[in-house]
Amino acid sequence: MRLLDEQYTRTPFYGIKKMTAWLGTQGQEVNHKRVARLLRLMGLMAVYPRPRLSQPGEQIVRYPYLLRGLNIDRTNQVWSTDITYIRLRGGFLYLVAIIDWFSRYVLAWQTSITLDTAFCLEALDQAFQNTQPEIFNNDQGSQFTSHEFVNRLKAADVRISWDGRGRALDNIFVERLWRSVKYEEVYIKDYQTIGDAEKGLKAYFQFYNQDRLHQSLEYRTPAQVYYRS
Repeated sequence: MRLLDEQYTRTPFYGIKKMTAWLGTQGQEVNHKRVARLLRLMGLMAVYPRPRLSQPGEQIVRYPYLLRGLNIDRTNQVWSTDITYIRLRGGFLYLVAIIDWFSRYVLAWQTSITLDTAFCLEALDQAFQNTQPEIFNNDQGSQFTSHEFVNRLKAADVRISWDGRGRALDNIFVERLWRSVKYEEVYIKDYQTIGDAEKGLKAYFQFYNQDRLHQSLEYRTPAQVYYRS
């Protein structure tokens, strides 16, 4: 699972067959069924461009992807969210974060040991404490297409945007955030427990927002852009 996590971060576009073949080059001779099971357990399969991997909720309405060709030129114009897997020494947990596209500012995050909807709603409520976006973009995972999540957005008069099924690059800034979190924090610290992970992530997101310079932001921090633009 650790090898899968690291390779997934490097190549999120690898499907099950390629990931199985790559494990073989690392001396891990496993069949594709086991790889599929582990990826599903880790919650990483939704990124892959294959059918029926990111199961939508019971929504009758399907929302379009609103960001194609859109000029993102201000804060709180577009927020996005996604879930990733965080490895622990003796297990794993899931991390959800909400990010402002223009500034890359992480507005809220939560962790959970299960892929339920509750921790995603907690993150959304946390982000909504001060303001709301014009557009909220997410993939078509069941957490974000659930009645509870969609209704929270609708109640705030937020326009809803859904990624194309299996199109990781529709939510590119969150994918870049996950890469930074993994390489700059998770892989270095090698968390032992959930408590270690939450403590480490809290410190990292503080650093990411307040101190980490972004070349794409003209070497400013997300907080400088979010609160001064």
